[in-house]
Amino acid sequence: MRILYSSIVLLSVLLLSACGGKSKTAPVSAHGDTITLHYADNLSLVRHKEYTVAQLKNPWDTTKILHTYILIDKQLPLPKELPGGTIIRTPLSKAVVYSSVHCSLLEQLGAIKSIAGVCDLKYINLQEIHDACQEGEIADIGDGLNPDIEKIIDLHPDAILLSPFENSGGYGRIEKLNVPIVECADYMETSALGRAEWMRFYGLLFGKTNAADSLFTRVEENYNTLKERVKQEKDRPTVMADLKTSSTWYTPGGRSTVAGLYADAGADYIFKEDVHSGSLPLSFEAILEKGQQADFWLIKYNQAKDKTYKELESDYAPYSGFQAFKARHIYGCNTYTVPFYEESPFHPDWYLEDLIKIFHPSLLKAHQLRYFTKLAD
Repeated sequence: MRILYSSIVLLSVLLLSACGGKSKTAPVSAHGDTITLHYADNLSLVRHKEYTVAQLKNPWDTTKILHTYILIDKQLPLPKELPGGTIIRTPLSKAVVYSSVHCSLLEQLGAIKSIAGVCDLKYINLQEIHDACQEGEIADIGDGLNPDIEKIIDLHPDAILLSPFENSGGYGRIEKLNVPIVECADYMETSALGRAEWMRFYGLLFGKTNAADSLFTRVEENYNTLKERVKQEKDRPTVMADLKTSSTWYTPGGRSTVAGLYADAGADYIFKEDVHSGSLPLSFEAILEKGQQADFWLIKYNQAKDKTYKELESDYAPYSGFQAFKARHIYGCNTYTVPFYEESPFHPDWYLEDLIKIFHPSLLKAHQLRYFTKLAD
């Protein structure tokens, strides 16, 4: 239930968030040196002499701008002339970070000391964050549904990192604190490397440009090497994903990063023709129609003990009607024990390696699965 609750909390927080760039943007000067991004569709970075402009497209309407940020070194005076946008003095040193995904990235970039506060601590699977909270170095801001505004005010943060959500309607009280809100829309990219490339933006925010560029280069090279190995495979098994939640089965859209990962791993996702990059809320019947004969079924869950086929059937008897259930081709990722959500968004190469091992085991004979395990009876 932990991952279900975490998802509900995150969804609710996002619904309270806004695509808050409506009045924050203005035309950006065409002059400047563009920082080349090869994969990210919804992010552009342009370096000027006195500042860097980061512009985020609205992922739900890419003809519009979600937000424009003007990044200015805090050691320098404000330039006399600036384009429209939200000014952020960098490097950030006291940020409130809502997402465990971004906490994990900052840990990898060596910027964990710049995290001043976090929400929903019990759902952050990072020991260093828990230790820092216990020692008073990082503040636990409380429930993401209702963060402790007074604690945030006391921290005097230099930015708040949140993930936007479509038609969410506003940031509520947080938006009134006059603290820059960084809208982390990386999760809406349509390719795994596109999302991972956003680490270069976060590197600029936290003064870790070289570390972010170096990490992304390693991820990119490893990912593309793995992808090339699969291209020779003619057999492409079909795959379905996830589990029913109450009356709804949430599954990745056909243009999501997950769907792209399945394709790069040499498999055909049952909803590969779909055009959405977010999650699809479907009925059980819709999943059954498309996935009943799928070769593989990948699930994620959060509990103390690994799921079994017996438990899965006990949870919902119709699960047993899928071919992947009958053939014992279900692989589970228990996020209670593995840092899947913390690592995979910015390390899609590790995720891809697991998928290739599952779909084409002969290609990676020596690889031991990092996130997934085959369900036991």
